[in-house]
Amino acid sequence: MIKDLLTQFNLNPETTTAVEFGSGLINHTWLVTTPDKKYILQQINHNVFTNPQAIDDNINAIDGFLKKHFPEYIFTAPVFSKDNKSLIEPDGQGYFRMFEFIAGSKTYSVLENPELAYEAAKQFGKFTKLLSGFNINELKITLPDFHNLTLRHHQYKTALKTCSKERYTIAQNTIDALQQHYNIAETFNTIITNPAFKKRVTHHDTKISNVLFNDNNKGICVIDLDTVMPGYFISDVGDMMRTYLSPAGEEETDYSKIAVREDYFDAIVQGYLGEMHAQLTDEEKHFFVYAGKFMIYMQALRFITDYLNNDIYYGANYELHNLNRAINQLTLLNILSAKEQALNERVEGFVKLYQHNIYS
Repeated sequence: MIKDLLTQFNLNPETTTAVEFGSGLINHTWLVTTPDKKYILQQINHNVFTNPQAIDDNINAIDGFLKKHFPEYIFTAPVFSKDNKSLIEPDGQGYFRMFEFIAGSKTYSVLENPELAYEAAKQFGKFTKLLSGFNINELKITLPDFHNLTLRHHQYKTALKTCSKERYTIAQNTIDALQQHYNIAETFNTIITNPAFKKRVTHHDTKISNVLFNDNNKGICVIDLDTVMPGYFISDVGDMMRTYLSPAGEEETDYSKIAVREDYFDAIVQGYLGEMHAQLTDEEKHFFVYAGKFMIYMQALRFITDYLNNDIYYGANYELHNLNRAINQLTLLNILSAKEQALNERVEGFVKLYQHNIYS
């Protein structure tokens, strides 16, 4: 099959190698090496992304905009097949695409220091800033309601009513604790009706592995654009806070290891605000800490909802897996909430600094 795919993309399978590549859990990826160049070949998981053509259309539209307005920006451009298609479906074997491999680039699966967090935040901010003139109405929705907290809370409430008595009893303490954070959902409902919060081209999956770095650990560009859709800045900033702030990931069950690292918080705010300070409204700038709370709370809801629904979405490697994930996220949310006032003051300091730089 791989040889046929290489041929479709105008590569000689006799002089080309393809080896499995990366640690992504959704799409299947290969590193393709020719005598002259390298590429990334991917099979899109159409069980997750049910409309792969929408992803392809979005990427091509963004590529065209950036080539026209910011040709100097390094972008992982799609490669076209011999039939002039950037998404192919050979004999019903799935959906495949190919991208140019950025020479000298590397990725990280683990965030090693705040400098990397700063560079990543800067790249995600730059991506949205460069696309500020792009008509978001041209973007197709690849994952409907992906970061719709109102929907996630509704799904959670439904699960509370329909779950088994046994699972409800086991999760009772976590359910009670999550109720204390319902104001996060109420705030989200005001944000989506507030004209001060603008919908922009938003990545929606800002984990560290979705940034390319050079040999000096400076950010090159963002990758994995499958979730790029119209959205609010709180999605990208919130996802960075959820995945960058704590040294312990969402699978950690020793909750004492969960923490909010203030130097990483500063790195996220400085990196993102350094690119987006002129794009964000004054009101939006007051919601950096809320962004983290929003994303962490939503993920906690999604984990406990899946536990109550018998682990039908995420699956489970052991009996309490998704409940423990929910407790992990709730722990992080509690720590972030306890530091909220102090962190808000730090954001205000950075905002004033950037405003001074603009007007001085």
